[in-house]
Amino acid sequence: MNSTSYHATVNSGCPVGWRERAVVKRLDRLICGRLDVTLPSGSVARFQGEAPGPTATLTIHSPRMVTRLFKAGSVGFAEGYMAGEWDCDDLPGLIYLLHLNTAALEPDFSRLQWVYTLLSAVRHRLRANSRAGSQRNVAYHYDLGNDFYARWLDETWTYSAAVFASADEPLAAAQRRKYDVLLDRIDPAPGEHILEIGCGWGGFARHAATTRDVRVTGITLSKEQLNFARERAEMTGLADRVDFQLCDYRDVSGRYDHVVSIEMYEAVGEAYWPTYFKAIHDALKPGGRAAIQAITIEDARFDYYRRNVDFIQEYIFPGGMLASPAIFIEHAEAAGLAERNRAFYGADYARTLMRWDQAVVAAGAEIRARRGESFYRMWRYYLAYCAAGFTSGNIDLMQIGLQRPQ
Repeated sequence: MNSTSYHATVNSGCPVGWRERAVVKRLDRLICGRLDVTLPSGSVARFQGEAPGPTATLTIHSPRMVTRLFKAGSVGFAEGYMAGEWDCDDLPGLIYLLHLNTAALEPDFSRLQWVYTLLSAVRHRLRANSRAGSQRNVAYHYDLGNDFYARWLDETWTYSAAVFASADEPLAAAQRRKYDVLLDRIDPAPGEHILEIGCGWGGFARHAATTRDVRVTGITLSKEQLNFARERAEMTGLADRVDFQLCDYRDVSGRYDHVVSIEMYEAVGEAYWPTYFKAIHDALKPGGRAAIQAITIEDARFDYYRRNVDFIQEYIFPGGMLASPAIFIEHAEAAGLAERNRAFYGADYARTLMRWDQAVVAAGAEIRARRGESFYRMWRYYLAYCAAGFTSGNIDLMQIGLQRPQ
C-alpha cells in the first residue's frame, strides 16, 4: 500500500483530479470505524478512524457524485444514491457509520455549499405548513396511493414506530403494544371520547375502540387515508365508535376527554408549534390528558439542524421540522400543558424501520415497475437514513404524557 498525505491508505492507484483528492481529504476526518471507498477512477481508499466502530464500503460510479457532494453535502450524497451514482454492500450500515462521524464530516462539507444551503432554506420556507401548505405537503407524502403502502405496512396499517417486547416479535403485535402504551398514558375510562390528531389509516382508533370501549374522532388531511379509515371502520363494525374527518388541527372544535397525536407534530413546522400545542390544550376538557409520540433531535444538534435543510425535509416531508426534547416541552408548557411522564424508544424505531426496509426490498420488483428505480432507491435511503439516526442517537423517539390543569 502507498500512503497518501492523509491518514487514508490507497490500495490501488491514486485519486485522480482535484475532486477525488478533495473527497479523500475530507473523508480522512473520520473519527471512528472504517470506510473503504472505490473512487470513479478505480482507486480504492481506506479511511480508518482512531476510535473503534463499524466497517462499511462505498463504491462511487460517477464523477458526478463527487460534484454533488461539494454542491449539496449530505443531501447531494442522497441524490447520488437515488441517481444510481454510488452503491454499497450494506446501505443501513454505511449511513450509520456516516451518522457516527457527522460532527467531523458535515461541517467540513457544509462550508463549501453556502449557495445551495441558502436556496434550500428559501425553498423550505415556501413549503411552510399554512392551511394550504399543509394540504399540499401531506398529499405529497401520504397520498402516494394505498396500494404502495399496502406493500410494506403490516396488517394494522400503522406508519409509526412500534414498541417491541423482543427482537423477533411480529411487527403487528409490537404496533398494538405501542397503542396500548399510549393509551396507558392517558388511562381512558370506558365511554370517554378521544381526539386523535393525525389519524393515519385509523389503526389507533380501531384498537382503542375495540380494547378500551372508548369513542375516537380522528382527523387527517390525507384523502387516501380518510377513505381507507372510513371503509375499514365499516368493515369491522366500529363506525358507531370511531369517526374520521378531513380536518386541519387548527379547525378542531369541541372538547374531548383526551387527545392522542402519533408522529404528527413533525409535519407541523417550527412556526406553527405554538398553534399545535394550543390546539391540543383547547381541545382538552379541564383535567384532560394527552399522549404524544414524537421524533426529537438531540438538544446539542438542534441549532445546526434548524439552519440546514436535510434530506428528509427536501424529499420526504416538505415543511417538516423536529424539535429537541427541551424545545418540545418548552412549547407544551407555554401552551398550558403540564408534563406527566415521558419515555424514549429510539431503538424500537430503528427496528421498525428495518422491518419496513425488509418489506420494501421484498416488494422491490413491484415498486420499481410502478414507480421507477429512483423512487425505490429514494425510499430505501429514507428508511436507512432514519434508522441510522435513531441507532446513532442523533434523533430519538419520545412518548410524552401531558395534562391540561383543572
